[in-house]
Amino acid sequence: MSAPSVPALSLVDVDKRFPGVHALKNVSIEIMPGEVVGLIGENGAGKSTLMKILSGVYQPDGGEIRLAGKPTRFISAADANRQGIGMVFQEQSLLTNLSVGENVYLGNEAQFRRFGLVDWGALYAAAARQLEKVEVDVDPRTHTSELDFATRQMVELAKALTLEENAGGHLVILLDEPTSVLERAEIEILFARVRALKTRASFIFVSHRLDEVLELSDRIYVMKDGAVVADLPAAEANITQLHQLMVGRSLQAAYYRESLQKPYGDEVVIEAEGLTLGHAYRDISFKLHAGEILGIAGVLGSGREEVTRTLAGFAPHDGGSLRIGGRECRLRTPAEAVDNGVGYIPRERRVEGLVLFLSVAANITLANLRSLTRHWLIDGREEQRIATTWVERLKVKTPSINALCLNLSGGNQQKVVLAKWLNAKARVLILDHPTRGLDVGAKEEVYELVRSVTAEGVAVILTSDTLEETIGLSHTVLVMRDGAITHRTAALPGHKPTQVALIEHMV
Repeated sequence: MSAPSVPALSLVDVDKRFPGVHALKNVSIEIMPGEVVGLIGENGAGKSTLMKILSGVYQPDGGEIRLAGKPTRFISAADANRQGIGMVFQEQSLLTNLSVGENVYLGNEAQFRRFGLVDWGALYAAAARQLEKVEVDVDPRTHTSELDFATRQMVELAKALTLEENAGGHLVILLDEPTSVLERAEIEILFARVRALKTRASFIFVSHRLDEVLELSDRIYVMKDGAVVADLPAAEANITQLHQLMVGRSLQAAYYRESLQKPYGDEVVIEAEGLTLGHAYRDISFKLHAGEILGIAGVLGSGREEVTRTLAGFAPHDGGSLRIGGRECRLRTPAEAVDNGVGYIPRERRVEGLVLFLSVAANITLANLRSLTRHWLIDGREEQRIATTWVERLKVKTPSINALCLNLSGGNQQKVVLAKWLNAKARVLILDHPTRGLDVGAKEEVYELVRSVTAEGVAVILTSDTLEETIGLSHTVLVMRDGAITHRTAALPGHKPTQVALIEHMV
């Protein structure tokens, strides 16, 4: 009888605390050689903290990390890399002012150095080989800023795979939400590459898309409130069961709160006629009513993102007309959009939505400081009262309203962004992939909140990660392809269009 295999990586009773937060509570997991382990949980469950400990970014306060059965420490991210631990971060780590090749080997350029000079030809040739692994047809000399988000994510994976060349032992690659912005074809490429690498590497796959976790993983760990609450084979699990383990309640049939979708009003808050911007989009016309959710569907490059950026003041249109509240305007800056009652919830909340080193309270009141100013000073007591109200209403998990937004989970950061614009009394909310990176429980809370504000007359323009979400939430759906509107349809409760009916207009 053969001896049982030694885990490629294991954690034994790992503990981690931050001021006011017990992030990990005696967490024990193990990853076997050649295994893909799914790691799921609500925002704030401890997944990100665990991944950062494994990647050497954080140090545990207690417990033990074992690599191939032997106790070890990862004193830094570079040390973890040297020991064969690679990570693809949810918030991309690529430097956009460098070339693709420079990013792939960032921090590992020494192997290409000759007599104090970098052999750029050798570096770019090596980077090209890494890009082939993930089937990305990009010249490694290309400036990273020229790539779209999805391609940059695949470059992140190629960067992690460079560890194959130097690590002596079995690789462990940490995938933190790697599919969040990928199209299905790109996801299939990623999954195929992961499966092909299982003879050389093990993987920890973190995702809020439970169907993908079930598809790719061999086993699944479920975390809740900083602890592991379940370890089960993927073949024996299903989405409803995983959801219940994560949030402690069953997945509700009315996931998108269709029963709360009320008819919108007659008042037109935004009207676009023939709106055009260079090669990004052309001849865009629509009316957005008070209380309406207008979903814009389309694949990457369809022009839908650029339309929302125009409405948020980031990309002024150069043709057609835009009326907000009956007044024609051309939004040259985000500040002008705010002055016209338009709030923008961005996809990259950490970059555009928050000031990470300010408190929760300061971020919530940031867009409406004038109402708090008394004799050129901010009324601190009123700021605290307002922030407390929104934290309670949106169920933001934070040690206090004075905690830095930097230290909140992704889902709670997104709630703070929503609170900021609701507090500023925006009449129009542009939701640009509002549930990206949120777990199923947090998504339900966002859906309920969106229904609540539209019932009060707030209008919403929505672009989403999934067509299902766009259909489920919207009153009206516009479909875009190659910069133009190809289809528009009502999405009434009980009479929602099918995904198939829309896809034929998207591709």
